[in-house]
Amino acid sequence: MLRYLFRRLIGAIFVMWVVAMLVFFMMRIVPGDPFEAMLFDTGDPAAAQELRKKFGLDQPAYIQYFTWQWNILHGEFGFSIYGSHQPVGRLIAEALPRTLSLAALSFFLAILIAVPAGIIAATRRNTGADYAVTIFAFIGLSMPEFWVAILLIIFFAANLHWLPAIGYVPLAEGFWPWFSHLILPAIAVGTGFSAIIARMIRSAMIEVLKTDYMRLAKSKGLSRQVLTMYHAFPNALIPVVTVVGIAFALLMAGAVVVENVFAIKGLGRLLIQGILNRDYPLVQGTILVVSGIFVFSNLLVDLLYTIIDPRIRYEK
Repeated sequence: MLRYLFRRLIGAIFVMWVVAMLVFFMMRIVPGDPFEAMLFDTGDPAAAQELRKKFGLDQPAYIQYFTWQWNILHGEFGFSIYGSHQPVGRLIAEALPRTLSLAALSFFLAILIAVPAGIIAATRRNTGADYAVTIFAFIGLSMPEFWVAILLIIFFAANLHWLPAIGYVPLAEGFWPWFSHLILPAIAVGTGFSAIIARMIRSAMIEVLKTDYMRLAKSKGLSRQVLTMYHAFPNALIPVVTVVGIAFALLMAGAVVVENVFAIKGLGRLLIQGILNRDYPLVQGTILVVSGIFVFSNLLVDLLYTIIDPRIRYEK
């Protein structure tokens, strides 16, 4: 197990290094100069050259790359080109809790909806409940997150005035202010996610219910609740957990868009601003952190297999 974990950690570090390298050089392939755009009104070439020298962008690309890699190894992401030239690490540290809060609440709401919906659809196959879950799944997968977010703002914030439309309040300032600002974006992000998980639970449960050991358990007179919750559902979790790990990337991608709709200054909004401003250090640091979240989420899913099914062991 430890040997497998070590190999996976090495692989995760390699993937993050490849992602960082691709982002670094692709940002520099895109035509345009951030400092010329910044000083468009003045049109002072000397000032633009001075800023390039200050941020080390006057050097060849390979020297910039190795300098950036060396700084990353020392925990330094550089300084943002735009604004007050704040450290990128500080900007990410301020934005990361907002994105993680949104992702966690979206994940919780999606699982809260998807698990009972998938179980009901599987145990009542080809009934009205099954068709209702199927329709919900198709609608949830078809609606873009930003469109759902706009509808939620119009209905609950603009018309009913029940919830705030924009902004974020830290959890330290109270649960309700934090929850009221995140519930609408969490619903917008989690709708599609819950549809994916509900469909996957339904398919996995149907396959398990057809097995011989489930027929044997049913012949012993066990109740439907015991058959479903203690026999069928645990054995259906392996493919579901796999899909959850993959779909988490979709959840994070939806958070990037929804954060801009609700004006939440999280990683998504930070990344969009960095791309629009061609802020090299900010984009590189943000994508490195996001890729790290993806990679280690998949590693966590692999480790969960051994908890869900004790027969699975990562041995030689």
